[in-house]
Amino acid sequence: MIRALVVVFLLAHALVHFRVWVTPPDPDNPPPFAPGHSWVLAAAHVTEETSRAAATALAAVTGLLYAVAGVALLADAGWWPPAAVVAAAGGLVLKVVWFNPWLLLGIVLDAGVVLAVTLTWPASLY
Repeated sequence: MIRALVVVFLLAHALVHFRVWVTPPDPDNPPPFAPGHSWVLAAAHVTEETSRAAATALAAVTGLLYAVAGVALLADAGWWPPAAVVAAAGGLVLKVVWFNPWLLLGIVLDAGVVLAVTLTWPASLY
C-alpha cells in the first residue's frame, strides 16, 4: 500500500511540474505567478523569454525524472531513489531560482523527497 502511495505521489508531482511550468498558460485563467520571471536571472539581465525557456526546460527534465522515479519504483528497480533525489534537486533549483510564495508547498515536497530518500523512509520501499 505504501509503495502504491509513493508511486502515485511521484507521478502526480511529475504531472504538476508539467502543468505549472511546461504547458502554456490559459489566458482565461492565468497562473498566480509568472513562471518565466526569475529574480536571479532578472538581476543578471537575462530576458524574460530566455528565463521562461530555461524554466520550461528545467521543469520538463524535473517532471520527467519524477515520472521515471515513479515508474522505477513501481517496477521495483533499485535505482529509483537516486532518480527521485535528482528530480527533487531539480525541483528545488527551479523553485528557488524562479521563487514565488505560491511555490512554497513544492519546496517542502521536494525537500521531503530528499529527506525521505536520505533516511530510507519508509523502510518498506528499500
